[in-house]
Order: sequence, then C-alpha cells, then structure tokens
Amino acid sequence: MALSGEALELILKGCQNNIEHHKEALYKGFYGYLKGVVIRYVSDVHFAEELVNDSFIKIFNNISTFNALRQAGDITASFKAWVAKIASRTAIDFLRRKRIDFGRDEVTDAQVASINYTDVHSSEAKDILKLLNELPQTQKAIFNLYEIEGFTHQEISGLLKIPENVSRSYLSRAKTKLKALYSENFNA
Repeated sequence: MALSGEALELILKGCQNNIEHHKEALYKGFYGYLKGVVIRYVSDVHFAEELVNDSFIKIFNNISTFNALRQAGDITASFKAWVAKIASRTAIDFLRRKRIDFGRDEVTDAQVASINYTDVHSSEAKDILKLLNELPQTQKAIFNLYEIEGFTHQEISGLLKIPENVSRSYLSRAKTKLKALYSENFNA
C-alpha cells in the first residue's frame, strides 16, 4: 500500500493519539518495507517477522519523537528513514543477543539460513539477496549498515562496539566477496 504524504501525516497524527485503525493502517502500509530491511540482517523469515513486530512496538512507543510532522519536506522519505533505522537497530540487537561476535567472522555458509524469496518481486532483487545471504553474518551486517542504511563507519563502530578500522575492513571484505560471487554466478 503506497501512502501519500498527506495520508501518512494523518495516519501518524492518529498513531500519536493512539487511534487503533491508524496504527493498523501504518502497520499494513510499512510491514513489507520493514521486513525487507530486517531480512537483510536476519535471513530466517520467522525471526525476521518477529523483529518486524518488535520494530513496530518501538515505532508506536516512540511515534511522538518523530519530528518530520513539524517540518517541511518529504514526510514519507523521512518516515521511511526513521523506521528503517529502528528496524536495523532492532535486528542488530537481536544478532548481538544471539551472541554474534562482530569482531570476527564465525558464521559458515552452512549456518546461513535461506531467505523466503516469495516477498521479493524482481529477479534482480532476488539475485542480490541471494548474494548478500552468502556473506558471513558480520560482513552482511556491516555492508547493510554502510551501503544500504547509510550509516558512517563511526556510527557502525558505536552501534556494534567495534573499532572503525574493523568496520572498514569488513566492508572491504564484503565488497570483495560480493564481486567474486557476482562473477561466479552471473558472468559464467
């Protein structure tokens, strides 16, 4: 469901006033988007669904802190960035609780669960998700945070509690591995 800026603004104001049908509209309107964000970090669909719901709880609990309602500009883009940040941090917290050590690559290809690609529509997107899913968990998380979510290495360092140079190193490794995987799978 694509929401216009005016419709989103109305829904957000309703959510701030704790109106249930506005919360439901927001949930339905952004569930797929947030699932796409989360699944880039957590490949298991069941965990991803739980994390999307956890993200919505945080969104609803903190909706009053979303400031774009009082500013000029594209409210939809601002809101998507805000909720994506919440979802990505929720996924990172989950990985941390599962004791993923962001200081080393401990995940083997055999441990990486496959993604349910029924939610992805284009074949290119499916191909990219498959390649990202083949990265070790640490590289995958840092690649997503830096390249897709737009975090800086300093922000990633603080979020994952690793030195900035480690973040840069894992990003470089992720890019190198993605290039090799792309060559293997699409240039053959």
